[in-house]
Amino acid sequence: MNTLNADLHCHSTASDGVLAPADVVRRAHANGVDLLALTDHDELLGLPEAAATAAGLGLRFVPGVEISVSWLDQTIHIVGLAVDPANAALAAGLRQVRDGRDGRAARIAGELERIGIGGALEGALRYVGNPALISRAHFARFLVEAGAARNVHEVFLHYLARGKPGYVEHVWATLDEALGWIKGAGGVAVIAHPGRYRLSHAEMDIFFEKFRELGGDAVEVSCGAHDGGQLLAFARMARRFGLLASRASDFHGPADSPVDLGRAPPLPPDLTPVWSKLI
Repeated sequence: MNTLNADLHCHSTASDGVLAPADVVRRAHANGVDLLALTDHDELLGLPEAAATAAGLGLRFVPGVEISVSWLDQTIHIVGLAVDPANAALAAGLRQVRDGRDGRAARIAGELERIGIGGALEGALRYVGNPALISRAHFARFLVEAGAARNVHEVFLHYLARGKPGYVEHVWATLDEALGWIKGAGGVAVIAHPGRYRLSHAEMDIFFEKFRELGGDAVEVSCGAHDGGQLLAFARMARRFGLLASRASDFHGPADSPVDLGRAPPLPPDLTPVWSKLI
């Protein structure tokens, strides 16, 4: 089962991806993906289109979402897989999270204005596919267009990461809330790209323990954000905490993502894949 070409974390224009939901599905199918989850940030809007396209292609599809969570002083992402898009509590919780994005966007634009980069909000909005959701990725694409950096990765390193001139603090959902919404909607909760978080070993242990205590199910072991050493490190964490393992590209677009749909490394063969609970 570990050899299944599963990609359980990717994005469309319903959040900060560059391809429409149907085009994400078509690209995944062309890349040989066997099982796909669309997991837009704090948004379920793209799921009907993606599901219909997948059904037409005979591609197994899992409805998903990626929820922004505040933990300590960081933003953590939790993926919900096989959630019921019609669940009222999940929809209301995601709406609550999205409502804070407009204020954050205005603050990011203000910080960039202070260092001489004007028109950032208007520029970012040109890249927004869903008016209800503006993200740092949209600002990153504008900054590349404006010549402030060569690519989106450089923008995050120099402008939008913690301690950089375009970064602003924001309070998202709590871990308890996010897992409550996912589990209440019948879903499976997964820690997204843990290698991206600036947590000490002790803080990471505490986070994994709390996640498991709240009913969390899995961790992304193989994903587009992890190098080989991180894959092995989080394989060890999956074993240690008794978590299932997920595999994902975290694809946002052909020019934005280091790993294309369906191209993340395989999981270590001794781990139990999260899709054992999905198919």
